Amino acid sequence: MLEELEKRFRAIAPAADFCSLRFVEERDEQIVVRRDVLQPLSVETDVGVMITVVDGGGVGYGATSDLTASGLRRAAGQALRWARETAGHGVIDMSKVPRAHLRGAYETPVEVSWESMPLAAKIDLVRAECTRLKCHDRITDWEAGLWFTDQQTALVTADGERASQRFRVLLPSLSASANESAETQTRTFGGHAYARQGGLEILAAVGFFDAAPRIASEALELLRAPDCPSGVMDLLLAPDQMILQIHESIGHPLELDRILGDERNYAGRSFVTLDMFGSYRYGSELLNVTFDPDRQGELASYAFDDDGEAAMREYLIRDGILRRPLGGLTSQARAGLSGVANARASSWNRPPIDRMANLNLEPGDVSLADMISRVERGVYLQTNCSWSIDDSRNKFQFGCEWGRRIEDGRLTTVVKNANYRGIAASFWRNLQAVGEPATLEMLGTPYCGKGEPNQGIRVGQASPACLFAEVEVFGGA
Repeated sequence: MLEELEKRFRAIAPAADFCSLRFVEERDEQIVVRRDVLQPLSVETDVGVMITVVDGGGVGYGATSDLTASGLRRAAGQALRWARETAGHGVIDMSKVPRAHLRGAYETPVEVSWESMPLAAKIDLVRAECTRLKCHDRITDWEAGLWFTDQQTALVTADGERASQRFRVLLPSLSASANESAETQTRTFGGHAYARQGGLEILAAVGFFDAAPRIASEALELLRAPDCPSGVMDLLLAPDQMILQIHESIGHPLELDRILGDERNYAGRSFVTLDMFGSYRYGSELLNVTFDPDRQGELASYAFDDDGEAAMREYLIRDGILRRPLGGLTSQARAGLSGVANARASSWNRPPIDRMANLNLEPGDVSLADMISRVERGVYLQTNCSWSIDDSRNKFQFGCEWGRRIEDGRLTTVVKNANYRGIAASFWRNLQAVGEPATLEMLGTPYCGKGEPNQGIRVGQASPACLFAEVEVFGGA
């Protein structure tokens, strides 16, 4: 199919400075059992192409799900018209943006394929885990699920270059809600954080088969737990909360198109400015953050972005100093800064924009027990349940499902309704300890939103547990 599509495209490609076709085919399957009842099975397939034309310094796009020669011709004609309309009116002359040379392929490593297990067996698997969540009469809502995605992409140019990729993603989920009188508490399997690339082997790797009893018992325990204490104190964050902290207060602020003003009217600008790169102290010397598309199994691993730029590991923050933005080829040309290969599109009907991919906080050398022992008064928090951040991606407030007090170097009382707030620079500069590799978890989210029209995309975050000093913590729902 793809070879025939390439022939059709090259036969109809207009005469222009540059012309490319990006093909995307995605199949999603979801199995959900709620309150021991199988929900309607969901199977979705989406196929289409985006044609990009650069001509006379302008750029245009034409997307279509009609893969016939006439459908491609119409999309290419639309892209050419827009390229000529925008010539001389853009923030940059697109003919001066470097073009990546397309070559090679990438495929998610898979040990046990999704297709190797019959549908009935997968339903039974999900049903069994759902049943284990209902361990007490006070568990009033409980749910288990599997979401599998198989996506194939190819990027080809009119002058004969080609690169292709195939991604297979699995997201397991568990949730239990407990109720007593007017009080309801919910505990989940990391929210939706245990999404990875791979096959059914992911389930054992992330502890899916051991999680249900713990999640249910913790939901019950939260019913009787006191509210989190309030005050300025030490804060120890588990990896499944660290991923959102990294995502919102490092990832989004470092997106170069946002820094240049592209998101200002939608989801906010950034407090980061171009002159900060190379000198600005983003955090303490313990803070090391990488863009790492090479980590096997992480949710947003890939060989090249949707502009065809080869992806490689780069430090964005090193020893606390801001080094490099999250910006693809177009934003790099606009800003005059080196970036990374992160121009990504959510589907065939969206153009690539600067996105996070795998954004990881590198581990340190402190054990979890050692971090706890350093705390005289503080809290240990797990699993995000609410978030708010200002339109400069600077001030933030987050809530967590589960907490425990730390008193005199020991974990003590379980607490509920835990929240904390801060400002990015002072928060990261108060980073006191970074967990050793044994504390690191490879997590992610399939729901990162950005752009107009909106693009929801998969993002990976790997992080160890981390300890922060002098954080404003407060309780209450």
